[in-house]
Order: sequence, then structure tokens, then C-alpha cells
Amino acid sequence: MTETDRETVTAAYAERIGTLLRVLEVDPPATGEMRVHCPIDGEVLIGLRPDSPAEIDAALTAAAAVFGSWRLVPAPQRAAVVRELAVLLRRHQDELAELVTLEVGKIPAEARGEVQEMIDICEFAVGLSRQLYGYTMASERPGHRLMETWHPLGVVGVISAFNFPVAVWAWNTALALVCGDTVVWKPSDRTPLTALACHTLLRRAADTVGADQRIHQLVLGSAAAGARLTDDERVALVSATGSVTMGRAVAPRVAARFGRCLLELGGNNAAVVGPSADLDLAVRGIVFAAVGTAGQRCTTLRRLIVHASVADELCDRLVRAYRQLRVGNPLDPGVQVGPLCGPDAWAGMWDALARARGDGGEVLCGGDRVEPAGVGPGAFYADPAIVRMPAQTEVVREETFAPILYVLTYDDFDAALALHNGVPQGLSSAIFTTDQREAERFLAADGSDCGIANVNIGTSGAEIGGAFGGEKHTGGGRESGSDAWKAYMRRATNTINYSTELPLAQGIRFD
Repeated sequence: MTETDRETVTAAYAERIGTLLRVLEVDPPATGEMRVHCPIDGEVLIGLRPDSPAEIDAALTAAAAVFGSWRLVPAPQRAAVVRELAVLLRRHQDELAELVTLEVGKIPAEARGEVQEMIDICEFAVGLSRQLYGYTMASERPGHRLMETWHPLGVVGVISAFNFPVAVWAWNTALALVCGDTVVWKPSDRTPLTALACHTLLRRAADTVGADQRIHQLVLGSAAAGARLTDDERVALVSATGSVTMGRAVAPRVAARFGRCLLELGGNNAAVVGPSADLDLAVRGIVFAAVGTAGQRCTTLRRLIVHASVADELCDRLVRAYRQLRVGNPLDPGVQVGPLCGPDAWAGMWDALARARGDGGEVLCGGDRVEPAGVGPGAFYADPAIVRMPAQTEVVREETFAPILYVLTYDDFDAALALHNGVPQGLSSAIFTTDQREAERFLAADGSDCGIANVNIGTSGAEIGGAFGGEKHTGGGRESGSDAWKAYMRRATNTINYSTELPLAQGIRFD
């Protein structure tokens, strides 16, 4: 492809993004030095102006100011904003999904699924608005009632990553708004266009139902913009999604001012495949979990721990399946694996494969850079790799954000669990087995040490009804379903004396 042809393609992508933003009624963003690259062809789509420190401070001031009135709105009325947001997301699902594909590189099916996840969490949050339950407890004192109530927490700072540019924001924002909080969002500087679209839709939803648009603020910029949210006393909760390195920087800064953190950090997820596993089922689950979003999910399957009796057969099947994968432009029909996010991701994959070979690993397939027709040298596509390893070496214990699947073997189930848990991260996990004892052991207290543990399903593709998050270096946070809403509220324990006496607890007398 000639330079002129590449410029024509890039211009077409930029024109399409302009059309999508107009359909979504996004005001033209101010141009500036923050460059947005399209990972499909590696070229610059647009340059945006990042927010200045004064503008970030103004956003925080507005969010803090409106919190005082927003927290007093009854929760079912607050949910009206989220309900209307779901209406707009359904109406514009195709446009928003296409914007995700152009800005992130996801294949259309995955991009559309991410927008559907936004719709699902909105529905969950609307129902939740009538279920912010506290407990009533038995008091030891006669004529007393003991209970707990939940109240809005304050300003929630959301710092999101590039790989799920809209879903993770929706997880946090839908719950936070229903809980009575206001939100300041700092998206990845790789994905500001999808953020502008979501911000516009939410403000339009607020306007439609008569709510104050200031309940949601958007700030654009680099890590320095996120640091301002981390350090500001007005931000009651910082919900940050990203790398372990990022979490190590955020957590102590928030703790130093006694703020709260909700961290969703790295994952080095594994699946155990037992001798009784349904291999047809396992292959389907493994392939999507390992190569979806080009291996750039926090729940991507990175380690496969296989019983020695089925390891050779499973590896053969996986290699055959991998060789049928089509890597290329996600806008082309039939493509299953799109681009990496940029040169750093490719460099990390190349380095990890070199280290794995140095540790005695055998690359069974993949690992090469792919150059699809119609893309320039600034785009990075990779052939997903399977590497059979003799042991769980240091490179296997690290998370490489790229499509590498390491295969390890075991003979004893306790050894499989030791391999599984022998990494610093603890996000998602799975076991493929038809042995009920193995399955139950995997889910038991001495089984998987991850926040998500699945049976006969892969490590990725979590539903919004369950709390999402992990342990150890993954950060310990929980988002989305179940009782994750409690992270966005503060708890008060109340004792009500409806008698004429004043007994003290524990039988203490103070006459």
C-alpha cells in the first residue's frame, strides 16, 4: 500500500468518526496536542486539547457542589437518569460500538457486546435503586432498636483503561449515580472519543428527566490528570482500572488522605484442564478466552494447566484451532483477532516470547507480527501464540498484555492448584472437568484464590449480575453486580431508644 493510499484510508476513518460524533450529537472537540491513534492503521485520527489543571479543578468543584443536592434526591428518582441512559444506548448501540472498534480495534461483535454490557448494568442499577438495603439487628437493651443505613458517599473519581473504554465506566457510573454520588471521569488518553460520546449521552439523559447535568464531569488528559483525582480531598472514592504499576501509585496516594480506593488491576488468569474434561467444550472456551480482544483483556486466559494424560491431544487441537484464526482489520468480515493497541504491546509480546524460549519453552504456533493488507507500519497485529513451558518461570508469572497462552502440565490435582495460585495476580480462573469432586475443590477455600472462579467456561466474559474483581495484586475491588454498590456508599449504624430508660451496653452501670 502506498503512502497516498494509507492517507486515504486514514482520512476515511477520520471522516467516519466525525459522522459518528455528529450522529451522537457530540460537540466538536477542541483540537490540541493529545493525539488519538487508530490502532487499525496506526495513524493519527485527531488531536485533542487536554484539560488544564484549572479546568480539572472546576470539574471537581462542580461535582462536589451538586452532590449536596443530588444525594437528597430519592434513589428511584436518581435512577431515572440511568434508565434514560439505557434508552439512548439502545438507540445508538451501533454507532457507539463502531466508535469503540475504530478507537480500540475490537472486532464489531465484541464492541457491540461491550455496549450491551452498558445497557445491562443500567438495567441492574435501576432495579438496585429500590434495594439499597440495610439491616435491622436485635439490641441487647430493652426498648432499643439497632439498625444500619446507607448514605451517598460523595464524588467518585473513575479512571478507566483503554481496553474496555465504555463498559467499565458504565459499571461505576450507573451504580454511583443511583447511590447518590456524582462522578468525575478520566478515561484513557487512548480513548477520549468514546468518552466524549458517553459523556454526551449521559448529560442528555439527565436533561431529559430534569436532573442536573453537573452530576457527571469528564476530564481529558494523561496520567497527570488522573493524579489530580487521586490527590483531591473532594474525591471520596477513586475507582481505578489499569496495571498493577498504576495501582501501586494510586493506592498510597489515596490512602495518605484517608480516601477510598476501588482497584481493578492486572490478571494472569489460568484454566485447569482435568483428565475427565470435555475437550470439545474446553477448546471453544480456551480459544475465545485467550485471543479475544487480541489478548488485551484483564480476564484474558494466559496460563493453561493441563493434566499430562490429555496435554498432547489438547495442544494439538488448540494449534489446529489457532491456525484457523483470521488476524486483521476488525472491520473486515470474518476477522476474529484485531490489532494490538500499539508498539509497546508488540514489544512486550516479543520480549516475553524470547524469555519463554530462553526458559526452555517451545512455541507451538504463532508469535509473529502480522501485516494485513491496507495497514501501515504504525499498526501492530500479532499472530496469537501457544507456548509449551517446562515450568512456571518468571515470565509466566508476569502478565503480558498480548495473546500468549502458556501451557503447563501436571499429574496431581494439588500440584495443579499450586501452579494455579502461584502467581501474584488473582482475578479470574477456570477449570474444565466433569469430575464433581475436582470442580467443588476448585471452588473451595483451598482451591482457586481468585475473585472469579468458573467451571466449564473460560476466564473472560463475566456477566454484570455477579461482582467483578480479584484478589492479591489485582487490588481487591469489586464492581458491577451483587453487593458491589456498597463501595459507593457509606454505612451508618443507628441505635434508637424508644424507652424512658437509659441502659448502657454490656451491662455497664454509671449511676
